[in-house]
Amino acid sequence: MAAPRRATLATLPSPADFAPPPDTATRRRWREADRASRPDRVRRLRERMADEGVDAYFGVRTEHMRWLTGLVMAEGEEKVAGHSGQFLVGAGDLVVMTDSRYTEQARREATESTVKEIGYDLAHAWPTLAARVGARRIGVEAAAVSHALWRRLEVAAPEVELVPADGWIEAMRGVKEPGEVERIAAACAVADRALAALLPEIRVGITEHELALRLEWLMRTAGAESLAFNVACLAGPEAALPHGSPGDRPVLRDAVLLFDFGAQLEGYRSDMTRTLFVGEPSARDLELYDLVARAQQASIDTIRASVAEATSGVPLLTGRTADAAARDVIGEAGLGDRFGHGTGHGIGLATHENPPSLSRTAADEPLCSPSVFSVEPGVYLPGETGVRIEDLIHLDAGRGVVERLTAFPREVLALPA
Repeated sequence: MAAPRRATLATLPSPADFAPPPDTATRRRWREADRASRPDRVRRLRERMADEGVDAYFGVRTEHMRWLTGLVMAEGEEKVAGHSGQFLVGAGDLVVMTDSRYTEQARREATESTVKEIGYDLAHAWPTLAARVGARRIGVEAAAVSHALWRRLEVAAPEVELVPADGWIEAMRGVKEPGEVERIAAACAVADRALAALLPEIRVGITEHELALRLEWLMRTAGAESLAFNVACLAGPEAALPHGSPGDRPVLRDAVLLFDFGAQLEGYRSDMTRTLFVGEPSARDLELYDLVARAQQASIDTIRASVAEATSGVPLLTGRTADAAARDVIGEAGLGDRFGHGTGHGIGLATHENPPSLSRTAADEPLCSPSVFSVEPGVYLPGETGVRIEDLIHLDAGRGVVERLTAFPREVLALPA
């Protein structure tokens, strides 16, 4: 294996290597594109409703709310918003529910919808809402609605049948519009620049928590409206925890330092993992890094080959096939039991979206296109070390495109200790 690239202050990736934040005109163009797309999104949902034999659709997920209506809620806001922002789509009306805290915001943002202030008791308003949209059979986002609320709605309007409708909007959102891909790429650039800016500050002894906080600050001050998820910064043996959290543990000499992080920009997320080295990497850690890099590349190469075949009418590969390409490389090295999670997930208004999914349990159907998803194999040795490399991939079979939206280098990077 090639010797690792030894970084100096002169050779480190620089924030200037990556795309700058979008300007005001670009952001306005994205918002206008969303506004123009919303009627078609609602039309396609109504077509699905008709196919499934339901009169209305009851939605509660904030990402669905934003995608269909334009109403924006911050991460976690749904925990205190009650039923505000939840929506009911009928054949001729789309009703957004609010209480007094959100009514004016909804009228301003959900301009194509009917805003109905119902207060805090959805069950009380349910019969009137169902009658308003002429619904006798309503599809419900069952995976996100509690059993208690489901029962209250049944009791409130026993003449209205509730049926599970999971995955309908998710399937629509899995196919990305050009403006959505652009925003994910812009969020990736924010994260790329932030990690590049952090590199000179990494040293032996600084804590995981200090680096995570600093990386968050760098993203927020370089264009991110918020984080896609909490920053993971894991030193040495802690890198063996695939979803570990930073603590007061110090960066170690001659060991790995794993970052898993993402930015949010105009609602859309990025997600990237880089495993760096501080000091002299051990032969074992370099071998693991090379193995994970080869596994990731095998999956991407398999996807690229499938897209090339698709131009001749061959169906795209499944997420299971893309997952197997990475998993086989790691399995052949005798470490298959140290790669337990899936190879990738969709991303957009939510950090984890399905479809698409690259995993052993993914749907046995072609990957959706155009789409954006992660490719992130990893190998974890509990109590010793861990390596993961994660990039976001934009797939557009119609244009023959398979491109990496994450621009930060994926080669071995050994920082001065």
